[in-house]
Amino acid sequence: MKRNAGKQNLGIWIAAAAFLAAAILLLSVHVTQVTVTGSKRYTDKQMEELLFPGKWDKNSAYLYISNRFKPHRQIPFVEDYKLVFHGPTKVEIIVYEKDIVGYVTDMSSYMYFDKDGIIVESSGNKLEGVPLITGLDFGQLILHRPLPVKDQTVFQDILNLTQQLSLHNIIVDRIEYNSHNKATLYMGEMQVSLGDDANVDSKISVLSDILAAHPQLVGMKGVIELENYNEEGIGGGITFKKK
Repeated sequence: MKRNAGKQNLGIWIAAAAFLAAAILLLSVHVTQVTVTGSKRYTDKQMEELLFPGKWDKNSAYLYISNRFKPHRQIPFVEDYKLVFHGPTKVEIIVYEKDIVGYVTDMSSYMYFDKDGIIVESSGNKLEGVPLITGLDFGQLILHRPLPVKDQTVFQDILNLTQQLSLHNIIVDRIEYNSHNKATLYMGEMQVSLGDDANVDSKISVLSDILAAHPQLVGMKGVIELENYNEEGIGGGITFKKK
């Protein structure tokens, strides 16, 4: 009986030692290599600091369990992210950014909205490359709700315009819409009158050609009139008026 009891105690000690060794091993393994894909608004280092702020956040076992069973961290301008493990010490962060086409101001906050006019983010920080949209008549702004304007079709116009601006690498400070949804671009001292959404792709294409040939225009006070421009040359051409 004593011999059997001794064997049982030995088995318990061996199991405890094995468990302790496994626990020490798990606690000692940390992520040492992080790669980031899909992030345009944050650098790789910034994303790493946002997701792993504490010393235990890079522990491989803790990170794996928390990623599986805990809600993801809320990061401004990020819809969601995914962690992909490529081994116990390597992890890839795949970032899915919010689709933002413009912003309006509300007191001291910048209210960013997507292609459908949904306010997706409220921030005190101004994002580079995202234009301020003015001239819209709206009421109270509520996060994750549509921007309350009378004519919701203006958001399709904004999407079409910002896509063309992005395609031609044209950065504007502000886009103003009047009550008839006619757009005017503001770029430094210069204004560009576009009119309605008709032929917007042709208008932005020719604007790109004008700016490439005459980059000094951006520093001049004046208005480029493209409201009546079309590829067929019917209805009017291009004019520049100094102010």
